[in-house]
Amino acid sequence: MQTSSHIESIVKRDRWIVIFGLVALIAIAWSYTIWVAQSNTGMDMSMGMDSGNVRHWTGIDFTLMFAMWVVMMVAMMVPSAAPMILLFATVNRRRQEQSGPFVSTGVFLSGYLVVWGVFSFGATMANWGLHQASLLTSMMGSSSNDYLGGAILVTAGLFQWSRLKYVCLTHCRSPINFLMSGWKDGTAGALKMGLQHGKYCLGCCWILMALLFVLGVMNLVWIAALAAFVLLEKIISGGAKVSKLTGVLLVGWGTWVILVAAF
Repeated sequence: MQTSSHIESIVKRDRWIVIFGLVALIAIAWSYTIWVAQSNTGMDMSMGMDSGNVRHWTGIDFTLMFAMWVVMMVAMMVPSAAPMILLFATVNRRRQEQSGPFVSTGVFLSGYLVVWGVFSFGATMANWGLHQASLLTSMMGSSSNDYLGGAILVTAGLFQWSRLKYVCLTHCRSPINFLMSGWKDGTAGALKMGLQHGKYCLGCCWILMALLFVLGVMNLVWIAALAAFVLLEKIISGGAKVSKLTGVLLVGWGTWVILVAAF
């Protein structure tokens, strides 16, 4: 039987390994996102108008856009999931030291990223559809239709007041309750927990990510602002109030955009 001090030493070591891994992953994701935003390499940054027709995407275009969305979601969402991931690593190790199975924290993280990978595919499809319909200023730009942009803003604002938002936000804000009430042993269990947490996170934040179609798919200022906001509403005590206030502001902004377009 290992001593308590030895177990604590192992837990502390694991925690630093996970922290280092998360920092490295986030740094790589942000570096790639910044590079894509500042470079035209491999990406058509214009509408690709040819005799009045929008250039159709190639398979390479779609693949690069999908990769961009996946990496961008990693950069934006993993920081806000870090408290849950670190807590999983700690609980997992303690249970293993008590004769439970040990599973790599990467399995839990993989489940989380699978959910955002699915979202990224949907976002890429939406990106393609909007571009083909000439509703984006560029392949990675913002909405060129004020009515569409205003509608997305209003929808996002209303969602900030919805029950689904707060059910999901509550789970995201309470990692201890999430793990204690839904712990599953083994590799399959860790993957399922990662998928479940990812679904709660997606349910909480999907419409905020959709705002990039209004603010600019590759607008670094707004990408950073949204990432910071997602983290803020999950970790501060008044996160729910911040969400509701933001909802009012988004509805007002969207309404103003629509009214200006109409008159």
